[in-house]
Amino acid sequence: MELGFLTVCLGNMPLKEKAKWAGENGFKELEVACWPKSNTRDYSSCDLDVENFTEQDAKIINEYLKEYGLTISSLAYYDNNLHKDLAKRTLINNHVKKCIDAANMLGVQAVGTFTGRNIDKSIKDNFDEFEVVFKDLISYAENKGVRLMIENCPMEGWQAAGQPGNISFTPELWEEMFRRIPSKNFGLNFDPSHLLFQLIDYIPLIEKFKDRIFHVHAKDSEVYQDKLKYYGVFNCQLGGHNEGYWRFRMPGLGQVDWEKFLKALDDIGYNGVVSIEHEDPLYEGSEEKVKEGLIIARKHLEQYMK
Repeated sequence: MELGFLTVCLGNMPLKEKAKWAGENGFKELEVACWPKSNTRDYSSCDLDVENFTEQDAKIINEYLKEYGLTISSLAYYDNNLHKDLAKRTLINNHVKKCIDAANMLGVQAVGTFTGRNIDKSIKDNFDEFEVVFKDLISYAENKGVRLMIENCPMEGWQAAGQPGNISFTPELWEEMFRRIPSKNFGLNFDPSHLLFQLIDYIPLIEKFKDRIFHVHAKDSEVYQDKLKYYGVFNCQLGGHNEGYWRFRMPGLGQVDWEKFLKALDDIGYNGVVSIEHEDPLYEGSEEKVKEGLIIARKHLEQYMK
């Protein structure tokens, strides 16, 4: 296993600068953000313009990554592939395909995205639309020699207050995804932080879904037991997200047991990236704070990695 990070945390800094800093600070992999240039999502950036990407661009990037001792673990574009607006859905699906094209040119093995959700339908009813959309996307990826993977984030409140914006955030839902689309080219970007705050035991899921774990996000979270007992599992209803019973942290500053987690990954023979996804509100606000957070995470994780 090797350490990397998702590049969105360093904002609009050019990818070459991000890579140089990563190489100088002990990282070996980059999970490269590929949102469209025109985009208003939080935690997003356009480090590769996949809409206009060329073989020459790929050559230049791979040359400086080699110089800095880095490889790309995956390309990242996490958006709503089941958007209720079919025109917007088509744009998002097509951008995923552009990410797949760019991954093929770069020699990158995987592209990460969200399932998303048609918020006008139940999660159960969304699976019929999911099957149509993702059979097409996964077939496209297979033909390009690229694997497609889903991060297990609920994205609660993304489209409607109190509602999950994804249909892929628990093992029950993963089983339905893989029942509908059994392709071995389809898997998970496994993130324990989302499972922890849902009060799900993430350790046994590593063995259960060992053939579907293509990539790992290293993000931590902490649950405030006093607030959980006050708000309950449906969380705070009248205030903002930061008033709830949990928040994201850097690995080592939350409650994920990283020693046990990484040992479980080692036990199944996982030898991919452990990619830090920086969403800790205490280490945001400036480039210096973001970098400080990444170093804290690296130092904590590397003591348990083989």
